[in-house]
Amino acid sequence: MTQELATIVDFIRYGASRFGAAGLTFGHSYDNALDEATHLVLHALHLPHDLAPAYGAARLIAEEKRAVLELIERRIAEHKPVAYLTGEAWFAGLKFKSDTRALVPRSPIAELIQAGFAPWLDERPVERALDLCTGSGCIGIAMAAHNPDWQVDLADISDDALALARENVEFQDVADRVRVIRSDLFANLGGERYDLIVSNPPYVTEQEYAALPPEYGHEPALGLRAGDDGLDFALRILAAAPEHLNEDGVLIVEVGESERALVERLPQVPFNWIEFNVGQMGVFLLDRRDLVEHAEAIRAAAQQRRKA
Repeated sequence: MTQELATIVDFIRYGASRFGAAGLTFGHSYDNALDEATHLVLHALHLPHDLAPAYGAARLIAEEKRAVLELIERRIAEHKPVAYLTGEAWFAGLKFKSDTRALVPRSPIAELIQAGFAPWLDERPVERALDLCTGSGCIGIAMAAHNPDWQVDLADISDDALALARENVEFQDVADRVRVIRSDLFANLGGERYDLIVSNPPYVTEQEYAALPPEYGHEPALGLRAGDDGLDFALRILAAAPEHLNEDGVLIVEVGESERALVERLPQVPFNWIEFNVGQMGVFLLDRRDLVEHAEAIRAAAQQRRKA
C-alpha cells in the first residue's frame, strides 16, 4: 500500500493519518498530528523545517521512504514524542537538542520571549535574567539569543538536564553570556540578583500525573510532578524570589492547570495572569514589590500546606 506514496506531501499526509488513527497524544512542541508528521518527515529527509511549499511535490527515493516509514512506525509503536525520535525541537524560533534527559521544550513563554516581553517589561531595563528549573535550557537560551545584551543564568537540580542545557548553550553559540548552575531552586544562588526571573517548574499534580498518556512516560518525572495540588515548587519560588530580584525586578512563572489551586491559597496576591494568542495558559507575572508586600501570606500558605 505504501508503494502508492511518492511525494513529501504524500508522506506527511500518510503520517498524520496514521497518527490520528492510532489515537496518539500530542502536546510535545506540536498540538496536532499534521505538524508532528511534518516535523518527522522533514527531519528524516534532512530538510529545513521552513521548506517552501513548492518542494512538497518532490518525490522520495526508496531509501528515503524507508527512513520516513521507520520513524512513523516508531512514533506509533513506542508513543515516544517526535522530538525524542528526531533529537530536536523548536522553541521561540530556535532549534534545540532534545532527548530524555529533560522535558521536550514547550511553553507559552516562548511567545513572550519572541515579543520582547512586551508590554510587561516596557521601560524596564534588563541586564541579568534567570531561567529557574531550566531543563533543556530552552527558555534561558532563547532569552539570550533574542536579547544579546542580557546575561542569563540557567539553574536546575538535575545533572542530566544540565548536561543537555550545556550542549544547547554551545549549539546556540551563547556561551559568552549564558551560565549553567546546578541548584535546587535558589539554594546555590546566594547573593545573586536579577532583573527578570522566569520559571517553568514542575506543576503536575499526583492525580494528573497518574492519568497522563504514555507519551509523557518518556519524560523525566522530576520535571513534571509537584505534589497533590501541583504547587510544591511554585510556592517555594514565590517565597524566595524577592531575595534574588532587583528592586524593579519581575517574576514570571508557569503553573498550568495549578492556577486555580494557587489563587485559592493566595487570594490576596495580585497575580497578573498573562493572555497569550490562544488565551490564558496559567502563566503569572508579579513585581518584586508585590512579592515583598505579600511575603507573610506567601510564607503562611507554604507552611499551612506542609502541615496539611
